[in-house]
Amino acid sequence: MADNMNKTLTFHADLVSNLRFDDDAKAQMSNVIDIVMRSKNEGHYAQATIEGVRRQQGPWKPRVTVIDSGSTDGSVELFRTLQVERLISIDRYVAGAVLNQGMRETSGDWVVFLNADATPADDQWLSNLLAAGTAQPKTGAAFSRQLPRSDCYAIFAHDYDRCFGPERESVNWGHFFSMVSSLVYRPAWETIPFRDDLTYAEDDEWSRRLVAAGWAVPYAEESRAIHSHNYTARQSYRRCYGDSFALAATSPTPARNYNYHYTVALGTAKDALKDWQWCAAQGRRAEWPRAALVRLAQRLGKRDGYRAGWKHFGRG
Repeated sequence: MADNMNKTLTFHADLVSNLRFDDDAKAQMSNVIDIVMRSKNEGHYAQATIEGVRRQQGPWKPRVTVIDSGSTDGSVELFRTLQVERLISIDRYVAGAVLNQGMRETSGDWVVFLNADATPADDQWLSNLLAAGTAQPKTGAAFSRQLPRSDCYAIFAHDYDRCFGPERESVNWGHFFSMVSSLVYRPAWETIPFRDDLTYAEDDEWSRRLVAAGWAVPYAEESRAIHSHNYTARQSYRRCYGDSFALAATSPTPARNYNYHYTVALGTAKDALKDWQWCAAQGRRAEWPRAALVRLAQRLGKRDGYRAGWKHFGRG
């Protein structure tokens, strides 16, 4: 009886019961849940995000740590007004290093990461994320579903469907993970920390190493956060450049495979066709030309970034 109780934790009698942990992990949830928020100039959404966190239903008390990287929009003052438990200001943002700092600044076995502009969609966001993280043995991390905001451009709304929707393509990608709204198990992180040198794709690179080491990384589909960005073509190029640059650090795919004909021309054509079909189905055909332009920029960034990263990391 006592052994069984040590393995069992009940969050809500009407929501989650008999969450069993593996013997090796011996995971324990306390009443305090650490939530780390990364922020820079997120004042427009930060208050709604903090308020959403504080509305969560459950027997725990959220303890919010904000790591702000030089906001100039009044975000810092807003966080002080909202009386977050801890506010840390840093001068230079390197994503992997900041994630490691967030883990060091907290103490719980389970740490939630939530971008300051990712607003919980309901009061069960946290319960459902924790439930997914503790539902199977040796879980190292878990991640929430993201819902686009009402003003999200069609191309990016389509991407959220592809990544997180009920019929998401991401299940066929081999691997997919996002830190935007996620859960990290400290013993997993202590064994496999984030890379301090990555500014882009740090979450993808880290979670791939987790999986390779035998940790589970489940998708918490019922945990929903509202989050999206409307990037320009130039911004889209830069983001894809950075992601592919980081990918080249560990990917076995040779740089020559990232070329104009396959990566850019054929890739853009395939993406644009899918966008057209999605826009037509959603009654948003007028947005397709913008989508095609952004896809071209993304594909160019993907090719250029991977080749630059391959050279930078001395891969050949």
